[in-house]
Amino acid sequence: MEITSFFSFCILFLLKTCLNLLASWCTGTEFRQRGDFVLGGLFDVHYGNNAMSHNRPEAVDCSRQELVVPSYRRFQTMRFAIEEINNSSALLPNVSLGYEIFDHCSSKDNFPSIFQFITMNKRLQPWYDRTGQSDITAVVGPFSSADMVTIAPLVMLNFVPTISYGAGSSAFSKKVKFPSFLRTVHSNQDLVEVIVNILLFYKWRWVAFLNSDDAYGSDGLDLFMKRITETDICMAYNKVIDYNANASEIITQIETQHVNVVVVFVPEGTAERLIGTITELNITKKVWIAVDAWSLNKKLPKMKGIQTIGTVIGVAQPTVEIPGFNEFIYSTRRPCQRELGELCNQYCRDCEDLTPEDVISSDPSYSFNVYTAVYAIANALHNMLQCESGECQKNKTVYHYQLSKSNFTLLDETIQFDENLDPRFGSYTVVFWNSSGDAETVGFYGFNPSDNFYINTSKIEWHTNGEIPLSICSTECSVGYAKEQEGIHKCCFKCLLCPNGTYIDVKVDEYNCVPCDETEWSTEGSAACLKRTVEFVTFEHAAAIVIVFGTVSLVGLSLLTSVLFALNYNTPVVRSAGGPMCFLILGCLCLSSISVFFYFSIPTVASCLLRFFPFLLFFSVCLACFVVRSFQIVCIFKIAAKYPSLQRWWMKYHGQWLIITLAFVVQATMLIFGYSFSPPAPFSDIEWEQSQIILSCGIDFKANTASVILLLVLCCLCFTFSYMGKDLPKNYNEAKSITFCLLLIAMTWVIFVTQFILYQGKYIHTFNALAVVSSLYSFLLWYFLPKCYIIVFQPQRNTTQYFQGLIQSYTKTMSQ
Repeated sequence: MEITSFFSFCILFLLKTCLNLLASWCTGTEFRQRGDFVLGGLFDVHYGNNAMSHNRPEAVDCSRQELVVPSYRRFQTMRFAIEEINNSSALLPNVSLGYEIFDHCSSKDNFPSIFQFITMNKRLQPWYDRTGQSDITAVVGPFSSADMVTIAPLVMLNFVPTISYGAGSSAFSKKVKFPSFLRTVHSNQDLVEVIVNILLFYKWRWVAFLNSDDAYGSDGLDLFMKRITETDICMAYNKVIDYNANASEIITQIETQHVNVVVVFVPEGTAERLIGTITELNITKKVWIAVDAWSLNKKLPKMKGIQTIGTVIGVAQPTVEIPGFNEFIYSTRRPCQRELGELCNQYCRDCEDLTPEDVISSDPSYSFNVYTAVYAIANALHNMLQCESGECQKNKTVYHYQLSKSNFTLLDETIQFDENLDPRFGSYTVVFWNSSGDAETVGFYGFNPSDNFYINTSKIEWHTNGEIPLSICSTECSVGYAKEQEGIHKCCFKCLLCPNGTYIDVKVDEYNCVPCDETEWSTEGSAACLKRTVEFVTFEHAAAIVIVFGTVSLVGLSLLTSVLFALNYNTPVVRSAGGPMCFLILGCLCLSSISVFFYFSIPTVASCLLRFFPFLLFFSVCLACFVVRSFQIVCIFKIAAKYPSLQRWWMKYHGQWLIITLAFVVQATMLIFGYSFSPPAPFSDIEWEQSQIILSCGIDFKANTASVILLLVLCCLCFTFSYMGKDLPKNYNEAKSITFCLLLIAMTWVIFVTQFILYQGKYIHTFNALAVVSSLYSFLLWYFLPKCYIIVFQPQRNTTQYFQGLIQSYTKTMSQ
């Protein structure tokens, strides 16, 4: 542990010694003015190795590089703000501010100026000695995020307050790494938010993103990728732009991907080279999204051929008119008198041809940010020196780490900072490069009091004949279609029609068709489900009224027939019809008709049970009676003569009642057994008609198979015996009547079963009730009604002599 500590101490000592040597050796172009408190300023007034240039020399002499007029304007803005504060009696009275401004045209030229800023008596202070004071109270700058990353470890050494007017990287919001960093420009996160809002506003989903190979561009790319994950925007293509970027290859890739919107997140110098190359390539028209670093560039909009590249929409720092600034520029325009061995203080050394008009008309971006940065320092000093009384306490010691943010009003703008020392004021403007070569304001994005966004589309002259360009991978699906992603991009998809019974709500999920609830329905391609209508036949329905009336009439006719048969009980017609068995048949017909009354209204457990049980049980008894009756007719006329012993056994043991009782007991047992395991119950039929819920009674056909088979067996036996007696005497032939009734019943149920297979809608139960009534009427009308007619209207045929004559005539015929 001791060896490690000693080794670390040696490294720190060596590093400190080297830094002290650099501080005393490195100097850059500087502009000085002394005062009670000195501010440091860093401006890239000349292009150096931060620009896109080739064959750069290792040693950079800023005075030999191209002058950047917008940066020179920002440099003058700092001077103007300090002069304005020094001439103010309200802010920092009896206190003068001085400055040391350095022109760093390259990254390496940051170091001399920073070493100058952080030294005290030309020497660096220990890392952890916060009480050490350098000559510089605070630093304004640098402009770019890359430059800020370079100098950050040095200016944070003794917590020197550093207020950047252009470094937008979101990394600087982390106060753990950058505790004394403050900025008057919004973070890249806010800039990316505006760009994404523009893309969403115009529904541009398929975009390319070009970023610079530095802290600024890398941060913008990371923020953009994170932000679009919450949207339906896809980054079709990304390319890092460096000094050797092949613009032709980049455009080829963009064309291959069919991208029509390109976000160019690069510094001003990089943008000038890139856009200049694009104009030379005669590129197909695109929409170019410019960031605030170059959206207000004065040279590019007037470049020859710029109109061919398409439409340029930019996000810009708002242009704020600073009162008195123009007059200041005119007043400082005088010859530079430089003494031997001294730097030309406060003047531009290589701008003899630069006029005040050139400075005033140059890109005003970030000028207000510089102005605000100076005033932020001044207001902080004003509070620390207790200047509210009208006179500042000059003897009060001011430490760097005590300079913190302050809230104040500047040019009617309330200047505030958040907990990360990022601005909570200002806005962005949306600009459009018009045909006149000017950046015309067409919209804005405000941060205070709340986020608000607006673009006046009518001011934009689109390169697509006035229509808003499209930039999508796949055309949006029509209503009722779900997306199925193709490839890795969510913007590339095919559309699938949602089938019946499903819907899609694109606000919730664009990729899955959602099944409707059982109480809902939908057609294919629906965006919502509809409520199903509940369907059942009420007693008020016309069909129900007719069937119920017919059933009541059936019961009434059955009772009248019973009364008529009772009054004529000992007549040959009644006795030949079955005698006492007729009353059983008529009673079973009435009991069977009970089922009809439960086919209507809302089904319940009881109504479902009574819909089937009475009919199946008592109609089986009816069939058993007719089986016995048809057997007796055949026996009397055909079997008795050949098998007299069978006739005697039948009469002795009342065979007819045994058969009927056996049929009743067997059917009742099977019905009770089947219903015990699977009773009929109400259910909602949602399969037959998707828009309806048909209330019905479900019956388990497997559980009732035995009961149905018994009915079929009785029908077959009845038909067989009755058919055997088809040649009996005409006026004494109940067998023919029974056969005809059975044929009607069979036809009725064949029609119903066919209808049931083809249609199971709302009225199927009405047809079922009609089939039951028709079956009952078949026996009543075609078996009992002819006998009632003979009793009432032809009493001469209802005599013993008449019937005996028929029997004797039939006997003679059979014997011959």
